[in-house]
Amino acid sequence: MPHLVEDLQDQATHAIAAMRKAALAARSLHARAELMRHMRLTAAKSKDRPRAEAVRAVVDEWLGAWGLARASWPHVPAMDALTIAFHDYVRDPSDAKDEAVRAALDTIAAAFAQAGLPLDDQMAWRSICAHGWWADVNPAPPGRGRADRVDPERPFWDKGCRPECL
Repeated sequence: MPHLVEDLQDQATHAIAAMRKAALAARSLHARAELMRHMRLTAAKSKDRPRAEAVRAVVDEWLGAWGLARASWPHVPAMDALTIAFHDYVRDPSDAKDEAVRAALDTIAAAFAQAGLPLDDQMAWRSICAHGWWADVNPAPPGRGRADRVDPERPFWDKGCRPECL
């Protein structure tokens, strides 16, 4: 039978491993969910504009939020495609349009992953609307994004995004 200290250390090791796995999964899912929420919200603000104009405005806002330049970011066509799907969805929120958004999300996620830039990480590391706890779970590598840290005095699970991002 393990003695108390070894037993507690073993339990703690297992609990930390479970917490790490759950935190990484939650960060990934939450970053993707927040990106999609922003996409829907931004597309809705532009839905009455002509499609091409609306898509450009939304993608420009997205690039700005991520601190990227249109001319030097190779994934703009995939961003355009997702934005088109969202533009069409907010104008007609049907099951078919939702399926198109899902397909466009899968396409852009695959394009980013193929380039070694997981979409969830890009949202977490680049967005000005990143939630503070995302960087606590998985900080950005040097030179890979801003990863602003907010609310250092709060536990990571209570850290949200900047108020203006809501």
